Amino acid sequence: MATAEGDTWPDRLAEYASEVGDGPEYRAIQQRLASGWNTWDSRDVLRFVLLPEGLTLDLSLKRHAWLEEGHLETALIGRDGVDAERVRPGPRSMNGSYMRLDMEWQGLTATVEAGHAGDDMRELVVLVTPRQTNDTAYELIVSGGLAWNAEGTVETAAGGFLARLPSGTTEVYLAGREERDPYTQTLLPHRVLRLDREAGISSGRERSLADIRAILDSRRSELAATAAEYGELADAFLAISSGIAWNTVYEPRHGRVVSTVGRLWNQEYGGVALFGWDNFFLAYLTALYDRDLALANVIEHLRGATPEGFLPNDNRGNGSKSWDRSQPPVGGLMVREVYRRFPERWFLEAAFEPLMAWNRWWPRKRLNEGLLSYGSHEAPNPFNEPDVQSVTTAGYESGMDDSPMYENVPFNPAKNTLELQDVGLTSLYIADCLALSELARVLGRHAEAQELAARARRFTAALEGLWDEERGYYLNYRTDLDRFSGRRSPTLFYPLIAGVPGPDRAERLVREHLLNPAEFWGEYVLPSTTRDDPSFPRQRYWKGAIWPPLNFLVYLGLRNADAHDVASDLAERSLRMFVREWRRKGYVSENYSSITGAGDDQRLSSDPFHSWGGLFGIMAFIESGHLLPPEAPIHREPE
Repeated sequence: MATAEGDTWPDRLAEYASEVGDGPEYRAIQQRLASGWNTWDSRDVLRFVLLPEGLTLDLSLKRHAWLEEGHLETALIGRDGVDAERVRPGPRSMNGSYMRLDMEWQGLTATVEAGHAGDDMRELVVLVTPRQTNDTAYELIVSGGLAWNAEGTVETAAGGFLARLPSGTTEVYLAGREERDPYTQTLLPHRVLRLDREAGISSGRERSLADIRAILDSRRSELAATAAEYGELADAFLAISSGIAWNTVYEPRHGRVVSTVGRLWNQEYGGVALFGWDNFFLAYLTALYDRDLALANVIEHLRGATPEGFLPNDNRGNGSKSWDRSQPPVGGLMVREVYRRFPERWFLEAAFEPLMAWNRWWPRKRLNEGLLSYGSHEAPNPFNEPDVQSVTTAGYESGMDDSPMYENVPFNPAKNTLELQDVGLTSLYIADCLALSELARVLGRHAEAQELAARARRFTAALEGLWDEERGYYLNYRTDLDRFSGRRSPTLFYPLIAGVPGPDRAERLVREHLLNPAEFWGEYVLPSTTRDDPSFPRQRYWKGAIWPPLNFLVYLGLRNADAHDVASDLAERSLRMFVREWRRKGYVSENYSSITGAGDDQRLSSDPFHSWGGLFGIMAFIESGHLLPPEAPIHREPE
């Protein structure tokens, strides 16, 4: 049995040099989050880690086929390749009390279930069930180790492993048909189980396969009961929460638990990657069901601000980030909604200052003849990123990398921007000003509230100049050609979020364009470019695919414009597409085809398990009343 002899929280958090959230409330949150057994290591969904100690149990596979052998050392969701494993993530809880995945690899089909044997999350049970083999011998290699150079030792012992840790000792036991194989590829202490039958693992005390099965049955029922509380939205809840949970990891550089968009992205971006607008959306999604993680996701994201004061396009685990560019300013909007859900003053005080700095940065760095444009600028970068001040990097700042809106638009290095006054960016900026002004009033910071309201009025007046009365649109404007751009996307409806158009213009935007099947409406909505755009048939990336943030932000705009019937319709269509894909493949996709509604359409470039896909489902929880609507009064303490 594991013993607790004065468990101590690692000093890494104290070493993280940032004042954002640096107080007892937030330290307690991270201490609660970074606790117990879970799939904390971003590099492998079959590596179970006990925090805070760092004890690991790795599951790997070996295949014997006459003169051939195969080895699967790590497993990730969505990995490509002829011989790559195929992992179907299933429902799971955030704290690791229950999780399931199904996988296929070189002829083996198996189910892996894991969960906690006790309420303190410090005893783990795992069950691996082979479902189908191709008359080939398979082995499960269970290795014990210590992650991130943690202190302690792990050795093989009778029936399993013995770990000696600063907090005490932990025993791990195996159940199944054990065999000896000296030719595995691991150098860690390990045991081998034959996968011609069930194989079980348990920590804390020895358990039979029947015992492990019973614990997991109970944990599975608990998760199902939690989901059932949402009624008809039970599957949507499981898809959203599982999409976040599988991609929530422990980031060892700063000793923090944080949600990410996906493990494949983490692998590509130096261990862990936080993205400019993505991670604000993840914080809001998490607010549906987990207070601690929602607040942590905001605080950790804000800690990544650059010395200039902006939130970067990407912030990487290896210490690098995009010093030259940001991403769409949705921080004020999303923090306001998280605060609406959890009205805690310490949190708002921690978040306000970095959000204010970011808000002030936009007109200082991205002003283009009175309105805002996406861009990229020269900045000190110790990692020497080769591409800055380009159409490509400005596209990255937009979050809509290769959108047809930016085709053939030149980059002006003197302005550090594209030659395109951007309706979507300017509208989001106005909405950010208004949201932060509201939060400033909550904090009693009246000077900042007035400053923000003045900026909102200034850019609202400027944006009115982009209204085209004949076409009934706010249109992007080519500053190099002195004319409107004809390329359209759902970002042209963002003025609704900012409350810019009056009722007549809002009506025209919705009825003439949003609901026009030649432009945006249809069975699967909303395409990222109009259906009559020449790039639409490609459906690749931002050329026609349906993207979660576009649907979600347009939904918020519709509610703000009192177009509740259309907002409900958009929420329902998004939900159907999202839940269908979860039931069909266990996917929470990065984007979906606006022709087939599938996340695995061959025309797409789409990560099949990207956490922000949950935005397609979250609108239904606003509609049902499980989340407060964005127009609801915000909590204010008596002055």
